[in-house]
Amino acid sequence: MILKTIENGVQILRLDRPEKKNALTGAMYTDLAEALEAGNTDDGVRCHLICGQPEVFTAGNDIGDFLQYAGKSGMTETPVVRFLRALVRNEKPLVASLDGIAIGVGTTLLMHCDMVFASPRTVIRSPFVDLGLVPEAGSSLLGPQMLGQARAFELLCLGRPFSARKAEMAGLVNEVVEGDVDAAALDCAREIAAKPPEAMALSRKLLRGDTGPLSERVEEEIRIFASRLSSPETIAAFQAFMSKSGKT
Repeated sequence: MILKTIENGVQILRLDRPEKKNALTGAMYTDLAEALEAGNTDDGVRCHLICGQPEVFTAGNDIGDFLQYAGKSGMTETPVVRFLRALVRNEKPLVASLDGIAIGVGTTLLMHCDMVFASPRTVIRSPFVDLGLVPEAGSSLLGPQMLGQARAFELLCLGRPFSARKAEMAGLVNEVVEGDVDAAALDCAREIAAKPPEAMALSRKLLRGDTGPLSERVEEEIRIFASRLSSPETIAAFQAFMSKSGKT
């Protein structure tokens, strides 16, 4: 589930499924998407903060849940697709607090954040190719822009894990926090929320530029991702994953 609170202009979105390492279900994606969408027109929300639990940000998709709804719709209007589109259309600053693993979409959503804080034990990884899939959330466009071609390939294609320090050096994380990472991230979110909102919105929009190419890339990734779900390579990879995790 997603715990949602609003404090002093900051909408806090906490992933709260620790027994499953915060693996994201369709219902959780829907809650996240609705929160971002509502924030666009809510003057009481000046900044979003997304965070997880101690030792785990998110293990990425709940594979079993994902296959159920993706198989029915072919990814077209699934909760995860709604969330990816909401990330692109989000108009308010977005801050993330990471402690522990950040896998798959837990990595790619960071590329949409304005500030990212991580604890030293954070590990970022995107095993899309290992599952016969392709990167999502516009990361195939944002990754090379933010990290450079070589490091983007290492993260998104080779699937190598990035430590918090390596992610900071690559430009994916703003600050590695030795103490309470959630508190540091919340302080930053409050600082953002205290700024003049119109000036903040205009400045953020200028920094981000035209989101048209990003939106187009997200849709292209969705189409390729959906086509991959029925490929023999991907089916075999998912079967191996489910068997290894004891779900078959």
